[in-house]
Amino acid sequence: MHLKGLKVFCDVVQQRSFSRAADENGISQSGASQLVQQLEDHLGVRLIDRSKRPFVLTPEGDLFYSQCREIVSRYFALEEKVRTMHQEVIGRVRVAAIYSVGLHLMADYIGSFMSAFSKANVRLEYLHPHRVYESVEDDVADIGLVSYPKSSRTIDAIEWREEKMVLACAPQHPLARRPKIAINELHGQSMVGFDSELTIRREIDRVLNAHHAEVIVQMEFDNVETIKRAVEINTGVALLPEPSIRREVDSGSLVSVPLDTDELVRPLGIIVRRGKELSVTAQRFIEHLQRQGSAEAGEAAPAASAESPSNGHANGASHVASPVAGSAATSSKTATV
Repeated sequence: MHLKGLKVFCDVVQQRSFSRAADENGISQSGASQLVQQLEDHLGVRLIDRSKRPFVLTPEGDLFYSQCREIVSRYFALEEKVRTMHQEVIGRVRVAAIYSVGLHLMADYIGSFMSAFSKANVRLEYLHPHRVYESVEDDVADIGLVSYPKSSRTIDAIEWREEKMVLACAPQHPLARRPKIAINELHGQSMVGFDSELTIRREIDRVLNAHHAEVIVQMEFDNVETIKRAVEINTGVALLPEPSIRREVDSGSLVSVPLDTDELVRPLGIIVRRGKELSVTAQRFIEHLQRQGSAEAGEAAPAASAESPSNGHANGASHVASPVAGSAATSSKTATV
């Protein structure tokens, strides 16, 4: 059976759609369906139960997919590695990011990556945090970008960068004129907060409690963008990652007031599926992100180079290879911290 048919089958299962898998492989929906049909005929079993909507895998299909996706992933990683031993990176990396990271950081990162590797391709999708983890686990995304990253039985988390938190205020708010503010001075203030189920909210509450600052939470949201809109109309102040409000500070719609403590930071991390053989392109993109994160933290960072050699597969290790490039196909989903 040709690997093309195996890949299409895996993409159909991963994307949960024949049409999306067809787009992924540059073929028609009927072409994707025919390839899966040919695979089923070759094996002599039904892999997909098409009588149900949405379709489901048969027991045979579930077993075949669980083993087949590793074979397909390893083959195409090997194929790209061989192709790029003596030529430029031409592969694709699929990135799933929480909304605030994708919106505020990735344009610059992908742009600099593209300048180094013009024939590579980066596909970026914005998702809710738990969906980022699911996308990486299900191999829909090669890497994920999340806040407060956690390793698990199926996920390896790689440290990336930290963002200082600041107090965000409307320009007319009394605290907006302060050069700096102590956490305990927020006692009694009206605030716009994150949903209580989010890790960032629990961290903020922990620091507020440690400083005996009891605030009045007027509104709660699951994403930075909506919180910023509420702060702009002076509903209350908010504790937000500094990079996420730079655009509003530059335009004058928000004021950023530094905190007098370094206790509040938002750690960002890169997640990959444990045991997955990453392509050269994915490895180099991860290294590019780490290089940029180190540079912004004030550490020495080597310039991106299209001559950087591959360092083999990344199995959750923090060292990978160098920059990629290409067009970023961006699909905006749930806007989340």
